[in-house]
Parts: sequence; C-alpha cells; structure tokens
Amino acid sequence: MISVSKRNWQEIKINKNIIKKAQQVNNFSDIVSRLIVSRKFDSEEIYSIRNHLKLSNKFTNNLDFIKSSQLIENAINKKERICILGDYDVDGSVATALFIKFFEKLKHPHFYYIPDRVKDGYGPSKKIFQKLIKKKIELVIMVDCGSTSNEAINFLNDNKIKSLIIDHHEINKPYPKSNEIINPNKDNGYIEYDYLCATTLTYFFLEILAKKINCKINLRKYLIYVLLATVCDVMPLRKINRLISIIALKEFDIKENYLIKKIYDLSKKKNKININDLGFLIGPILNAGGRLGKSTYATELLSTNNQKIIDDKSTKLIALNEKRKKIEFSILNTIDFKQIENDNEHVIFFYNQNINEGLIGIVASRLKDYFNKPSIVITKSNNLLKSSARSISGYNIGKAIKRALNRNMILNGGGHYMAAGFTLKKNNLNDFRKFINEDFLKNSSKSEFEFRYDSEVSFSALNKEFSEDLKKLQPFGNGNPLPTFFLKKLTAIKPKLLNNRHISCFLKSKTGSYVNSICFNSANTKVGEYLLNYKKDFNVVGQINENIWDNKKTLQLIIKDIIL
Repeated sequence: MISVSKRNWQEIKINKNIIKKAQQVNNFSDIVSRLIVSRKFDSEEIYSIRNHLKLSNKFTNNLDFIKSSQLIENAINKKERICILGDYDVDGSVATALFIKFFEKLKHPHFYYIPDRVKDGYGPSKKIFQKLIKKKIELVIMVDCGSTSNEAINFLNDNKIKSLIIDHHEINKPYPKSNEIINPNKDNGYIEYDYLCATTLTYFFLEILAKKINCKINLRKYLIYVLLATVCDVMPLRKINRLISIIALKEFDIKENYLIKKIYDLSKKKNKININDLGFLIGPILNAGGRLGKSTYATELLSTNNQKIIDDKSTKLIALNEKRKKIEFSILNTIDFKQIENDNEHVIFFYNQNINEGLIGIVASRLKDYFNKPSIVITKSNNLLKSSARSISGYNIGKAIKRALNRNMILNGGGHYMAAGFTLKKNNLNDFRKFINEDFLKNSSKSEFEFRYDSEVSFSALNKEFSEDLKKLQPFGNGNPLPTFFLKKLTAIKPKLLNNRHISCFLKSKTGSYVNSICFNSANTKVGEYLLNYKKDFNVVGQINENIWDNKKTLQLIIKDIIL
C-alpha cells in the first residue's frame, strides 16, 4: 500500500501456526504471541515477560576482562596515576563517571579528560596525549573510544605509558598496541555481545575488578545510568540490555538520585522514569555540552555528589539544550526535503558547510527518520570535511566506514551498527558518495519492503486493555520498537500545529468514537498536509502509546503515515 508520503507499507508476514503454537505454549494473547514471534524473542526474553531474572556477569571467565582487571589491579597496588579519557557523548561520559566513582571510592590518584569536539576532534590522539603526559600519567583508560587510535597508542608506548581500551566501535587490524583491549568486535570469543555499549562493558568490568580487589562499592545503584547510555547510544533493548532495562527501571528511586530529580524538577516532570525520558529528555540535556563546546559538563555532573555542582551544571546544560533545539530547528527549516529526495537514492547525503559540527549527528538522525534511509550529514571543519552518519536496521554503518577507511577513502573515522563519524578531504567527497551507495546495495540486508507494520487492528482495539497487554513486551526501544498498527477509515478532527513542528488532532471512527493523536515533526510534510486539510476519511499507520501529562495517563495514537 502506497502512502501519501510515497512509502510502501506492508504487514509483517508470519506463519499463523507458529503464532498459535506460541500462544498455546506461553498463554499469551494473539497480538503478544505475534510480536514475540516476529521479533524473535529467545527463551530468556519470553521468560522475562512474566518472571524475574537475575542479572549475571557474562564476562567473569573472559580472558580480555581478566587480563584487563590484572592491569588495573597492578596500577592500584603501585599507586600509579591514572587518566580516564572518554568520548563526549552520553556513553563516554557515563563510562568515564563510573571509573571516577570507582577510583574515588579507593582514594586512588586519577583524573579524567573529555576531548573538545572542535579543538581535539574525536577520540584519543597524539596531540591530546602530548598535553596529558605533562601530568605524569602512568596508565590511560580509554572508554567509548580508542579502537582506531593506533598512532596515539604508539605515542603512549614510546613514552612507557600503559593503556587499556574499553570500547564497542568497529576496530581495524592491526589493532592498536594497547596493553589490553576490551571490545567484542575484536572477534575474540565474545562477538555475540557486540550490542553492548561501552558503559555496559565498563559496568561489568568494574564488577569483576571490585570483586578481585575486594572493593565494597555498590555499582548496582548506577544501573540506571547504564540504561541511559544504552538508550542514548541506540543499542538494541534485547537480551542483556532488556534485562538491564527491566531491573534498572524497577529498582530506580528518584528520591535517592539528586541529579535525575533535579533535571525532572527543572523540566517540570512528575511521572515515573521511563525509556522515553532517558532518550528524549535526560540524554539530549547531557549531550548538549559536547555539541556546543562544553564537553566536560556531562561528566562533571554525572561524577559528582556535590548538590551545588549538580544544580549549576544541570541548569547550564538545560539552557544549552534549549539553545541546541533552536539552532537545530533553524537548520531543519532551511532544508529542502523534496530536493534531497530527488538528489539521493539509497543513502541520503546532505552537505552544508555552515552547520555546527556538534549538530551534524542530530540532523543526520532527523533525515534518517524522515526518509528511513541511512543518512550522512557533512560540514566544513577547517580545511577538511567532518561527517556524521545514522543508519537503519539491516545496514551496519560502522562496518561501512571501516571498509572506507581500509580503502583510504577517508582520513579517519569509526562507529557501530547505527551511527558513525568520519573525516575526509573535500576532493574525495564524490568518490566516497559513490562508494557508500554501492556498499549499501552490496551489504544491506533490508527486506523487500522498507516500511512494515505489525498487524491490522480495528479502531475499537484502542482501549486500555489492549494497551496493557502490549506493555508486557516493554521496555520498547531499538530492537524492540513500539508496535505499529494499520487502522482503517478514520477522520482527523480539530487538527492543530504544535511548536511549528508537530500536529495534534483527534482521530474519529465511523462509529463516533475517537482517540487523541499526534504526528511528530510533521509540519511541512505530506502527512501533515492531510491532517490539517483533508476532510474525508483515510487509513492510518500508527503506534498506540500511553501519554503522561501532569501525572495523568491517557491513551494516544502516534501517527506514522496516512494511506488513502
């Protein structure tokens, strides 16, 4: 079915006998059975729907983790000065903060460094370490970075400084000559855990290290931050990540967390914390510093117990995030989406030399969501081009950038399945664009239909009981998205534009019943046009969601598309 936005929507096809068997074995409803089958839930994930599972450490016998813990233990015993170097995003900031908390507990000499996006660029570099060795460091721990920093690691080795890398980005051979590297992508026996972010790897590593040196630290209370990093880094909420999310959300008490309570109070939020708040409220606030020249703010905030610092940095980061929103809105308003659609086929390319380096990732994410295609946004950085990429399911953009790096098409870069960043020379732009489109055709595993919904449901299904049934599969996120449904013959009533970006309305059925609905970022789109102006009935592809406002819960339909 072709929608008004020219998308071809198809229902996910599943063998009805398999659904029926899942229904009988697990005693679930038809829709829950359909979803666990289509999403390929394993036995533990199915068990977790109704039962409590213990979060066990899968790496206690892993050689990389064991040798890395020995490296840190020796440094602790010798009282060596340690530097933690983290990326400037949420994952890097949280992982850095976990190490800071750990070394503070031990009263061990340490300091941290978060690179400035513009001044330092991404990740460890020889230039950064030339500054840091003046502080007489003896060991550097790199988190959420370092997997492609061969030159920087060689510089440390030349200066007899030990190093440990804990990362989840794609890693190239020859690997950096660090003393130890924890990275599932090394394919060293734990590649199955390549869906864990750097913070999660750090959490499990510190758990092993704490037990080894008999450090009485309660890491469990930081599990909410592990989930925060997982969500912000767009890691799939499946398997271990699913279990972490269930436990973290269940055990979290906002009264015992001054930092998150402060952000909630400043944002006038009263609801119980959820995945959306982590991904769309707290995450963007913490990321705002790294995007707009204050890269250390998030780590300062996450690593302190000082309420005055938390008050100060929370306020400043929220103000920076508001500034970021205005700049982003201004950029998106200048983009000709129709022209981009005409100029691109498989992978979206958007080059604007005036975009702030810190915002190219957000713009790439917006383009990816709009077109449902891998999207690359490029801006000018001194004499070079700096790029940020966001991908879709079925295409590993991190590996694509790795292949480009191996061919010397780009100067440097790295990433993981859903996101990547890289630098290249301007005269290589056209060649790279040709390469990435060819690479997508060769290496993507996208299905025949790009846009799929889970099932057709009647409008009468939009009730509290149905919504509660779907909640059994929570938390929803990457890898386990909010279910998408097809609904027939609805009419938009009282549509209105919100913040010049979103459109809210009531969707009314032939029987006269209606549901509160919203279509995000739909201003100046075909879907938005129809919602505002079309008076006849139409079919809707949407997601059922529970909207919480002023501590009140109401059912809401998130409109994804319209089919006449």
